[in-house]
Amino acid sequence: MLRKKDRTATNQIEFVSIGDLVPPGHLLRAIDDSIDFQFIYEEVKDLYCENNGRPSIDPVVLIKLIMIQALYGIRSMRQTIQDVEVNVAYRWFLGYGLQERIPHFSTFGKNYERRFKDSDLFETIFAQVLMAVIEAGFLKTDAVFIDATHIKASCQQEQVCETNGPAPGS
Repeated sequence: MLRKKDRTATNQIEFVSIGDLVPPGHLLRAIDDSIDFQFIYEEVKDLYCENNGRPSIDPVVLIKLIMIQALYGIRSMRQTIQDVEVNVAYRWFLGYGLQERIPHFSTFGKNYERRFKDSDLFETIFAQVLMAVIEAGFLKTDAVFIDATHIKASCQQEQVCETNGPAPGS
């Protein structure tokens, strides 16, 4: 028998926690349970004013956005923000509610440019997050894979690449 789905339930009001909508085995839940991102506040405290200006975007959100982008192979921050707007797990990981407005993608680019430019702060935070990821067992360090095109591109003019022969123009 042919059955049509009744779509009136999509307009139904329900009381639910956003955390209840993220499955227990979800990767972002495992990361959130395993990594304490609080150290980021100490690292960036000198970059923020206490008493003037507009409220900032949480610096942990800035770092977690990059993690989402890398983990799920999202090609741009514009697309990442669009995905966060509709993905409950992403919203939960970032600390945004279902009704909360996600900032415009350009806001994130401006923050990265203004806060991390001409400093090694981003690399410092990334190194600490990477160590936490390794300690939590999310990343295995027993094998390294190298794409030969990247090796070739990083060769110096006079240097000979071990895997690709002479560098371009040699």
